[in-house]
Amino acid sequence: MTMEDRVVLVTGSAGFIGFSLSRKLLEAGRTVVGIDNLNSYYDVNLKKARLEILKSFNKFSFYHIDIQDLNSLEDIFNKQRIDVVCNLAAQAGVRHSLTDPFSYQKSNLEGFLNLLEMARHNTISNFVYASSSSVYGSNKKSPFSVDDRVDNPISLYAATKKANELMAHAYSHLYHIPCTGLRYFTVYGPWGRPDMALFLFTDAILNNRPINVYNFGDMKRDFTYIDDIVAGTIAAIDRPVPYEVFNLGNSKTEHLMTLIEILEDELGRKAEKNLMPMQPGDVKETSADIQKSRDLLGFDPKTTLEIGIKKFVQWYREFYKV
Repeated sequence: MTMEDRVVLVTGSAGFIGFSLSRKLLEAGRTVVGIDNLNSYYDVNLKKARLEILKSFNKFSFYHIDIQDLNSLEDIFNKQRIDVVCNLAAQAGVRHSLTDPFSYQKSNLEGFLNLLEMARHNTISNFVYASSSSVYGSNKKSPFSVDDRVDNPISLYAATKKANELMAHAYSHLYHIPCTGLRYFTVYGPWGRPDMALFLFTDAILNNRPINVYNFGDMKRDFTYIDDIVAGTIAAIDRPVPYEVFNLGNSKTEHLMTLIEILEDELGRKAEKNLMPMQPGDVKETSADIQKSRDLLGFDPKTTLEIGIKKFVQWYREFYKV
């Protein structure tokens, strides 16, 4: 069986990364089975709009279910000849984990375990899943390496992502399931999540509202453009390994204020900044060491922050008719 013939299950297929990955696979003529619970963590209309694009491909089939629902998952695996699982379904967001911790337990732990069980009881050639740069906690060493110890998470969200890596390791060891975890670093771009900084800032500036700038602007992030993330994820899907964890970041750390300045230039107006202290569970800086990803996945991020923000703003103006 060639890579192109393999049926890929993408969970969270109406989400930002799940949609972008599914579309890229479908454009390459590959078969995708999508799962999403379409929860209301953010605007469901945005998720439905993404889904409408995917449904225009004849090699896409969609199931409106939750990965916490083991019986529904079993039905899908019985109906579909799934070869690869790519789990991008999760309750996202560091700050939200402070107010609704049980949603993280249900989706990120129980749901993840359900998918590992599906991989165990079906013939799966590869199990790829989203981890997060959040697992590094308040790591003082920069850039963050996959060889660094990551047993000091500072949010429940980060703890669930670290737990996913440990769970995958156990299943890889016990049942010989190839498992790859991808630690994504601050993903942004067209069709992005409304709870992320770039989206929030754009919406506020265009609607003449102040933007909340945490840690008084003294923040640095390894902003990674969605197309680069998708390329790295497909590389992981097509290169099964017994067990690995990779950083997928831009490997160029930018100041938050730089992002705001580029966005102001792109929108043609200045932001009114509401400078605020650091939020609980947040980190001051993220920075990805991607040497292992370059060597083993051929990962090569190409999109500058200027180009990425320009593309996001173009999409935002078109989608919201601004």
